[in-house]
Amino acid sequence: MLSLDLFPLTTDRLILRPFTSTDFPAYAAYHRLKEVYRYLYASPPEGDALQAQFADAMDAKLVSDGDVFRLAVTLADNGCLVGEVLLKLASRSAAQGEIGYIFNPSWAGRGFAAEAVAALVRIGFEEVALHRIFARLDTANAGSVALVERLGFRREAHLIENDRFDGAWGDEFIYAMLRREWAARP
Repeated sequence: MLSLDLFPLTTDRLILRPFTSTDFPAYAAYHRLKEVYRYLYASPPEGDALQAQFADAMDAKLVSDGDVFRLAVTLADNGCLVGEVLLKLASRSAAQGEIGYIFNPSWAGRGFAAEAVAALVRIGFEEVALHRIFARLDTANAGSVALVERLGFRREAHLIENDRFDGAWGDEFIYAMLRREWAARP
């Protein structure tokens, strides 16, 4: 459904490409940080769990419902891994996908996440032919809310206490965009 021939994909400042085994040290460095997992309702993975998660990241596919296609996001000028973007096939029959992203906080505030997510959304609509792409965000994650709104996603739902982590309930926003809305963007 999604050809690896499209990658690497170059944006103004970034290269999006499948993960390789040499990415593990940089991947592990930011995946071990508590602040990276603050809004993910999970603890940072360790040991074998981190290795297994990275192996899944290298297994880029988008064929069946639930498949997750992850791409490493690197700087075009020096190849430094700054984060990752993902597109999850939520429903093949309904042509729905979910976007996600995780970035090393050392590179925050430079617009890399917005640039990479926009490129992946374009792939989702133009190459995968998805009808709708959505993002699920912790309501306290102001940076992610600003990012998806900047890209033109609209808030469709506010889920109240729909998830629980470490004994605390959390709320979620659902943001979404339709292919025709993406195409009509200026």
